[in-house]
Amino acid sequence: MYGHGTMPCRRGGVAHFIGRAKSAISLVAGLLAAFSLMAGAVQAATPLERFLPKVAPADLMPGADAFGPVEGEPPAVEILKEGRRVGFAFLNSDFVNAAGYSGKPIHVLVGLDLEARITGARLVDHSEPIVLVGIPEKKIRDVIDGYAGFDVAAFVRAKGAEHDVDIVSGATVTVMVIDDSILRAAIKVARRYALGGLPPAARVVAGPRFEVDPTVDQAVDWETLLGEGAVRRLRLSVEDANRLFAESGDAEAAARREPGGPDDEYIDLYAAVVSIPSIGRSLLGEGEYRNLLKALKPDQAAILLAASGRYSFKGSGYVRGGIFDRFQVIQGDDSIRFRDKNHKRLGRVTADGAPKLTEVDLFYLPPDAAFDPAVEWRLELLLTRETGPTRKAYQTVDLVYKPPQKYLRQIAAAEPPATTPGLEEGPPLWQRLWRDKVPETGVLVAALGVLTLIFFFQDWLARRPRLTEWVRNGFLLFTLFGIGFYANAQLSVVNVMTFFNALVHDFRWDYFLMEPLIFILWSSVTAQLLFWGRGAFCGWLCPFGAMQELLNKLAKRLRVPQVRVPWALHQRLWPVKYMLFLVLFGLSLYSLAFAEQMAEVEPFKTAIVLKFAREWPFVLFAVALLGAGLFIERFYCRYLCPLGAALAIPGRLRMFDWLLRYRECGHPCQRCSNECMVGAIHPEGQINPNECLYCLNCQTLYHDDRRCPVMIQRRLKRERREAQASKILPTSKAKEKESALELVDFLPE
Repeated sequence: MYGHGTMPCRRGGVAHFIGRAKSAISLVAGLLAAFSLMAGAVQAATPLERFLPKVAPADLMPGADAFGPVEGEPPAVEILKEGRRVGFAFLNSDFVNAAGYSGKPIHVLVGLDLEARITGARLVDHSEPIVLVGIPEKKIRDVIDGYAGFDVAAFVRAKGAEHDVDIVSGATVTVMVIDDSILRAAIKVARRYALGGLPPAARVVAGPRFEVDPTVDQAVDWETLLGEGAVRRLRLSVEDANRLFAESGDAEAAARREPGGPDDEYIDLYAAVVSIPSIGRSLLGEGEYRNLLKALKPDQAAILLAASGRYSFKGSGYVRGGIFDRFQVIQGDDSIRFRDKNHKRLGRVTADGAPKLTEVDLFYLPPDAAFDPAVEWRLELLLTRETGPTRKAYQTVDLVYKPPQKYLRQIAAAEPPATTPGLEEGPPLWQRLWRDKVPETGVLVAALGVLTLIFFFQDWLARRPRLTEWVRNGFLLFTLFGIGFYANAQLSVVNVMTFFNALVHDFRWDYFLMEPLIFILWSSVTAQLLFWGRGAFCGWLCPFGAMQELLNKLAKRLRVPQVRVPWALHQRLWPVKYMLFLVLFGLSLYSLAFAEQMAEVEPFKTAIVLKFAREWPFVLFAVALLGAGLFIERFYCRYLCPLGAALAIPGRLRMFDWLLRYRECGHPCQRCSNECMVGAIHPEGQINPNECLYCLNCQTLYHDDRRCPVMIQRRLKRERREAQASKILPTSKAKEKESALELVDFLPE
């Protein structure tokens, strides 16, 4: 009975267990499904859906109380008041290119009523470095608040009308991008919904359509080009410029007149579409025109801008990789600005009879720009005038360009309109950026190859101290001026935080491939960590580190006294940089934008990227760190650099120990420890790889039989044997042996 009684119980227990397991599995499956749906919903959310909860309906339209559903492509949303539609809300970056100085979009939510009037606008997200640190964000928000009440319909109907925008000094590009993107996006939304009576399809051209005729391909002279309108001209005298600012209503701008005679040349500007064969061949010459054809992608256009006079259409304020902020191309409802990568400086205009011009520049229209070279466009030129230490006044003038009919041919009515291929139809953006940087990437890869050879053959090099010094100083100069000041390829702890943030949220390789030089440097640093630790980058490839070391070498030549930090204090100071990194890393998990602001503990942006062109607190901080480095070699690298700490942590995984040491190092000899520029060698003789910058100084000492006590003794023994073999022992050698035994400077105290 006992056995029979237990069987049902056991079967029931198994059934009960299976039932609970099934329930658990169902629960887990349900949770996974729910998480999948949630993840899918988050991933599918449009930027408008992400940013819309940040504002209330009344922020975009006074009196509104709700938003309707997101609809359309690009998306927009109805603004409701008591259940009745009173307007639309949209994100500027969904409709137009709103990339600012950072290369990332400046996101502004805009409200538009049924009469096509802007009723409100809110800045919801941006990555502009000049606003994140430097210029108060309130100034930018005040500019955006000023769009309330702007009549978009009236602006469109008043062809050629200009919108006065309050430029924030120091953030010209940022404000101009915001202004342009808000207006262009608002026009597109107003046309889509026929707000304010605006008709749709603003880019449709009435009547016959034309395209560039490639069969008309013959060079002509300058006077012919001017006469037929293939080259358009805008000339302003000094009096013209003074009159424009006098009419602006800015009393200070009117009072600060441009000096010179009224007929003196202020700017004499010429524009032409050089992707039209005859025009390009005439202005560029055969060789440069062939180069242009190789560089242009299908359906891509290029324009030539050339000028003389005291006012530059390019200016000198743009930095490499930045935006030209003094002009833009406008065609229909689209505007196009040019970055440095879309620009090529030329020596002259080659057309017969062309005047000598001081600025001759070729600009490639971005492949994704909706630009039709057969349709009229205008160049909007921004004139600036300083009205105070931190204030400027602005005026705009237009140069209208309409291609001559002789270079065009009519498109048959049955032929579908030509379209400019979108980004998805051509190669990805990062591939185009890499093609634009082929020379720079080639030089950088070659330099990394040289550095790899230096490390692999370091023993051969270290036996030649003078050559080692020349090689190191030369490489540091290349790092500072080539990688740093020219290419702006200064790595930062912000890159580390961004990478980990991408791993947690939405990792995409193409985002990191957007900066070819930065990507190559990070790839090389990752490989170098396995071989040589952080020293390869910190000691050789960091522009700010190179600046510190070169300045310290100069200070030593000028006999600036050097401060030797006691070992006990030194040991307690170097963990500071690890604490700074951990704080920044923790902040990045909470808010990457806030962590980027706190990353200003790095002076890299001030000293290298912006070349000290910043507000005085940032400049003072960078100069103070460089000043400390004059007395304590590589002061910032030793104690404060969070990037160095970030690299030191994975650097402990290195697979090889390439730095040679003697048994006597530290027992009793202290020469390497005393001469290490960053104090990476312990008094006991071992090298701390977390702090070593791989300068190779200890390796030159290792092989030097005039400075290293171990090598001196070996040399003396060798010379003694040679002397005994020849029965000669010079007294000078005996004295040298005696001096070698008195190396008290290198013994522990």
